[in-house]
Amino acid sequence: MLGLLGTGHCIGMCGPLVVALPGQTGRFSAHLAYHAGRLTTYGVIGALMGGAGGGLIGLAAAVGGNPMVWISRVQMGISLLAGLFLLFFGLSRLGFVAEPRWLAIAMPNRIPGWRRLMSRAADQRSNLDLFLMGLFLGGLPCGLSYAAFAKALSCAQMLSGTVMALIFGLGTLPGLLAVGVGAGVFLNRFRQQADILAGLFMIGMAANLMVKALAAIV
Repeated sequence: MLGLLGTGHCIGMCGPLVVALPGQTGRFSAHLAYHAGRLTTYGVIGALMGGAGGGLIGLAAAVGGNPMVWISRVQMGISLLAGLFLLFFGLSRLGFVAEPRWLAIAMPNRIPGWRRLMSRAADQRSNLDLFLMGLFLGGLPCGLSYAAFAKALSCAQMLSGTVMALIFGLGTLPGLLAVGVGAGVFLNRFRQQADILAGLFMIGMAANLMVKALAAIV
């Protein structure tokens, strides 16, 4: 739902990349290759975040006097941290707080070698080229994807974190594929409404995590 509701944000941030890269080839398979690379990166980051959460819990169990107490404390801390990230990004989608400046200035044209990569004629870009581009660009700073990765942290398992990040990525696919076939102008009209829905959904996710964490204290 976060991926679907964030369609407007995705179109504004990633739409130009979709048009400039797979969109210029005229091949639908190029879109699939690009997004496969992007989702692969999402899955890897989700696995790392889930693994990091699980590692913290394992460390707590190893050094704590009472493993169950320490595990509970670390799980609570992870949930609160993920909830705070989600709350921040949700409020930023609603316009109550500004996103960090580094999220706004991290543009692809600042990446070393980007101009050379883009200089290749569109029809010469193979599906492998586009898969590698998606793999690389999937890690670009984005408040929406970072919110999903924060939720993956709370999973505290690599597999669960991977699945969660991939499902988020699949939620973003319909809107970005629509951009690739020329429906971006229509969908962009609803970007503000989509941002509001995504922001409210992130705040709801944050509240759910925080309530569970605080319930563990009680």
